[in-house]
Amino acid sequence: MEIAGKDDRYRKLIVGLSVIIPLAVAVLFGVKVEGYDFSFLPPIYATVNGVTAIILIAALVAVRSRMYKLHENLMKICIGLSALFLVMYVLYHMTSEPTQYGGEGASRYIYFTVLVSHILLSVAVIPLVLFTFVRALSQRFDRHRKLARWTFPIWLYVAVTGVIIYLMISPYYTS
Repeated sequence: MEIAGKDDRYRKLIVGLSVIIPLAVAVLFGVKVEGYDFSFLPPIYATVNGVTAIILIAALVAVRSRMYKLHENLMKICIGLSALFLVMYVLYHMTSEPTQYGGEGASRYIYFTVLVSHILLSVAVIPLVLFTFVRALSQRFDRHRKLARWTFPIWLYVAVTGVIIYLMISPYYTS
């Protein structure tokens, strides 16, 4: 009973964070802080997304190879990288003018389709990651595996499309 209670204890915190984080990001997009130049961040946070994707795949290989401690450590690194990405992303957008995508034709439709799906799934992945993580910490591995089957591909998609979005919009950044 103690173990099941651990899941419940974190439920409100996870739900709260899952609402607060996207709302805070949306609000902070409207805040412009002058006098700072974080224009160097987009290639760094795109790289963080790419590294996250690689480590997610390595973590999947580790768990399938029954290397559970390695899997746990890799997943903790992915969570840390995702938090680092979020901080850099917000810093950049609070201190820089928005960049408009300049592509035309089919590339424009592809870009916005990828962008919208990326944004929606990046919001959805927050509670998925946190609940999956708590289930592992609570040693509820049956429930952890069931949720991880959904969390992993969504998180991987968000990480990979973050790189794709950067590559597509990077020619339009102004220095």
